[in-house]
Amino acid sequence: MTTTETAEKRLSVDENSTEKGISEQERNSIAPDRDPSHAIVARFGALGPLLARLFDSGVEARGVERVPEDQRDDVHYWNNLFMWWSVNITLTTIPVGFLAQEFFTLTLPHTIATILCFGLIGATATSFIATLGPQTGLRTIIITRFSSGYVGGTIYSILNILTQLGWAVTAVILGGQTLASINPGTLPLIVGIIIVAVGSLVPCFIGYDMVHKVERYVWIPLGIIMLFLLGLGAKAGYEIKDQIPLEDTGRSVSADVMSFGGIVFSSFAGWAPLAADYNCRMPVTTSSTKVFVLTFIGLYIPICFLQILGALLMTITDPAYTSAFENGSTGGLISQVLSPWKGGGKFLLVLLAMSVIANNILNTYSAGLSMQSLGRPFAMIPRFFWTFIGFVVYTVAGIAGREHFSEILSNFLSILGYWTAWFVVVVAEEHFIFRRKNGRLGGYNLDDWDSPSKLPIGIAGILAGCFGVAGAVVGMAQVWYTGPIGRMAGGAFGTDLGFELAGAFAAVTYPVLRWVEIKFTGR
Repeated sequence: MTTTETAEKRLSVDENSTEKGISEQERNSIAPDRDPSHAIVARFGALGPLLARLFDSGVEARGVERVPEDQRDDVHYWNNLFMWWSVNITLTTIPVGFLAQEFFTLTLPHTIATILCFGLIGATATSFIATLGPQTGLRTIIITRFSSGYVGGTIYSILNILTQLGWAVTAVILGGQTLASINPGTLPLIVGIIIVAVGSLVPCFIGYDMVHKVERYVWIPLGIIMLFLLGLGAKAGYEIKDQIPLEDTGRSVSADVMSFGGIVFSSFAGWAPLAADYNCRMPVTTSSTKVFVLTFIGLYIPICFLQILGALLMTITDPAYTSAFENGSTGGLISQVLSPWKGGGKFLLVLLAMSVIANNILNTYSAGLSMQSLGRPFAMIPRFFWTFIGFVVYTVAGIAGREHFSEILSNFLSILGYWTAWFVVVVAEEHFIFRRKNGRLGGYNLDDWDSPSKLPIGIAGILAGCFGVAGAVVGMAQVWYTGPIGRMAGGAFGTDLGFELAGAFAAVTYPVLRWVEIKFTGR
């Protein structure tokens, strides 16, 4: 039976349901959860047949609606690991390692230690959020409604839209730069950006199943290419000792470590606001331990490896390599590293340039979901439409900011860490303190996910977020602003303690505020 025929049958059932006393509001709240395609086809009238054909061809109809337990069919635990490997073992991860030397003058040993330690914190945060997908059947941002209410969830939606579009901008610029560096002067950077952006759109337009299929095997060839880069870089010569005279001394070194650590944390925890989106179709009986461990491995190993690889490549002092980086940024340096293999190196460079698509697929897909999460009027519009809108926005932004990749990456990642820190803290405290089996609320009533009157008012979550903002402001150290605590911590440009203080301020205030909220509202 096609979607069109099924939708007609559904409409007939709905008419009968009205006669039996079931209101239209009740039908609209139930039908999307059971099969979103029916509700969407019926909702758009003359466009219904076109939408039905799209859904019949494999385009995902489900958006932010909860996946009921009897519709969970994703039982492949290892897909979670392979997806994260594929997403992170891409060219997009390497430039973070460049920043340690480029902006913070850190030597390789200090860089490696910072990546391993701060990466541990960020990977743990994201892996915890991933475990909530099978437990709830909900997308990540919708889960925030159970701690911060409908309004708070909308605020998180806005923050996540900006986050995913920001990641997408850096991805398309990097991919475009790399394509343009293959034969300098033949492919304009703008065209390279558009090629990468379109490649990112296609699987996301189709949806969840296609995203997992694409990401299942990509990590294998990319992992081999990264090993080639490691070996070719060694052949060019890693000059680790040459960085020592350039490193800061005294408290400035600590400031550099902490500031770079915030960027590293963000590169791991930046996946937290979408981590549950890709396993919400797993059965509710799925082991949370397995999900956590596989997600952690899928994040920690590839990201640490590639960021350290980036730091290693920055130790090459050959003038040809330093000039390539100065003139062509990441793409130029990678092109120079592969140059000894001539035509074969250019082929690998093409694959590396296109590898950012694997990374950008998740940004594009989840940006569309966050747009739906803004509220019911937005959720009524099919997910693939919002995915397309996100594609247009980040493509235009990538073209506009194409000459400022390093600055965009450094500033964006630092700020990203601030809100993800308090986001993870609030969701975790709600889960472990108030929603635990013997807690004040005793678990989640998951049917309330789209009922503002049954969700928390959100005052506690919103105020805790405001305290998180305050912590970030007083602790941050950016080119454009340094907070008082960030300045007092030392360093020529201050110490960026934004994500640490954002998380700490939210962690201290949320339990108290939430207890008061539950006491007076009961929810």
